[in-house]
Amino acid sequence: MAAPGSGAATVLTEPAAGRLAGIALGHVEREYPNKLDHVLAADADAATPRALHPIFFGSFDWHSCVHGYWMLARLRRRFPAMPAAARIDALFRRAFTPDTVAGELAYLSRPHGGGFERPYGWAWLLKLTAELGDGGPSPLAPLAEAFAARFMAYLPRLTFPVRAGTHANTAFALILALDYARTCGDAGLGGAVAAAARRYFAGDAGCQAWEPSGEDFLSPALCEAHCMTLVMPADEFADWLAAFMPDLAAGEPATLFRPVTPSDRSDGRIVHLDGLNLSRTWSWRCIAAALPEGDLRRAVAEAAAETHLAAGLPHVAGDYMGEHWLATFAVLALDAGGSPGIDRKV
Repeated sequence: MAAPGSGAATVLTEPAAGRLAGIALGHVEREYPNKLDHVLAADADAATPRALHPIFFGSFDWHSCVHGYWMLARLRRRFPAMPAAARIDALFRRAFTPDTVAGELAYLSRPHGGGFERPYGWAWLLKLTAELGDGGPSPLAPLAEAFAARFMAYLPRLTFPVRAGTHANTAFALILALDYARTCGDAGLGGAVAAAARRYFAGDAGCQAWEPSGEDFLSPALCEAHCMTLVMPADEFADWLAAFMPDLAAGEPATLFRPVTPSDRSDGRIVHLDGLNLSRTWSWRCIAAALPEGDLRRAVAEAAAETHLAAGLPHVAGDYMGEHWLATFAVLALDAGGSPGIDRKV
């Protein structure tokens, strides 16, 4: 394992992948406790999570279950020989059948369902579909098409981006949706997402970074910059970043360089701050990779990523309020770059 400041990045390895997979395998089929995003129009609409969602009934909430499956699919593809691979394969055979997919799809047509999981769950479902379909058709393609259509209808109506540090964040959703569009060849969605990102963010400058808020697991500033790495050519992005964060090379805004510590990891909202450290790692690494070699900002961003990763990785397991989702953000962070063969215990 490389020591912080050694210049080598901490990355995903097979032993770490096995530990993280074990966490998700322990909760994607755990139905309770459960927090539903569910609108009731009548008494008959009251039902259990498994009855409402034949695939994504676990992991405390629908979106966490979706991205728990994404993490398992990602780890299975990255490390096909890892010991957990057989369990993941068996899980996917149980979960992804024509009937279960049809059941999830039917839920979307319910009255008052238009805002269900918008946009965070939409984006994660698209990213899961892209991961499952890499190199072939995805069993979740019908669901993905439904959510892609929702994005296409929603983005023209979203006059202003949502800059929250939680699930409503627009930039984060655009990042995941663009990954799906490019992986799965949805040119219409890809064009709409890229155009929306430019419309919302291309003119931004002088980022103040009034963050974090007390329940953030995303950095509005870094998510925005991360998003723009995906829609701008490298030269244009470097210039845009110079206007957006003019003092980045000097470590400003300082709040973006300081990891955070939750005061209570049993509190489902306060524990979000552990996720903030991991999501900042992911975004800092992607921002660094978009900058040219020799650009001082690149080294500063890489160092910030390592500092945040060291703060976040020790806390991916423990209390269920964090455990049901934090491992996914550890995978995003660890898989975002660095040198192979380095393993920090998680």
